[in-house]
Amino acid sequence: MPHISVKMLEGRSEEQKKRLAAALVKTLTEQLGCSDHYVTCTVEDFNAREWQDVFQKDIEEKQASLYKKAEYDPKSLL
Repeated sequence: MPHISVKMLEGRSEEQKKRLAAALVKTLTEQLGCSDHYVTCTVEDFNAREWQDVFQKDIEEKQASLYKKAEYDPKSLL
């Protein structure tokens, strides 16, 4: 039922992504008091050009549900 979606710039190893997913699932289950049986997690990689669209769609356009705001300009990644 809870789903965690991580979108980030490419460059991390599969091992890093697996450790991240495990840590996020553990934290989520502890905070929400649910079983990891119901939790899913995806990790998506994007290059700097693709990130511009992700940032616009998933961050700038979702201000109402954004709980941690960006402290950088995504154009600085280009």
